[in-house]
Amino acid sequence: MTLTSDIMTPAPRCIGENDALSIAASVMAELDVGALPICGEDRKLKGMLTDRDIVVKAVAIGLDPETTPARSLAEGVPVTVDAGEDIRIALDRMKEHRVRRLPVLEDHRLVGIVSQADIALSLSPQATGETVESISRQAAA
Repeated sequence: MTLTSDIMTPAPRCIGENDALSIAASVMAELDVGALPICGEDRKLKGMLTDRDIVVKAVAIGLDPETTPARSLAEGVPVTVDAGEDIRIALDRMKEHRVRRLPVLEDHRLVGIVSQADIALSLSPQATGETVESISRQAAA
């Protein structure tokens, strides 16, 4: 059995819930990533922030990225998976919720992220193809 922790990218960099969107955008550029977890002072996950969120949900409607905190774009409880769960559970959640990145928790704290790239590098081409196709097809529907 492959565990989620076996293929996740460990110790993801978080953006603080009170950090401005401009800081988040700078961190994304520095790391060459399109999404960051939003974490509280307690390292607990508060949400996920994507580059698209910054553009479409903030800049496009006139919010100031220098003063708008990341927490303002955190919507509801993010979909997560436990580090000790079978990777098939993670894949099912990604498909069901149409997410390309899935935060991984251990004892309610963020310990990693499973992305489509992690899946492609670690699992069979068939598992990768099915997951990506399902996420993309549902997103387009």
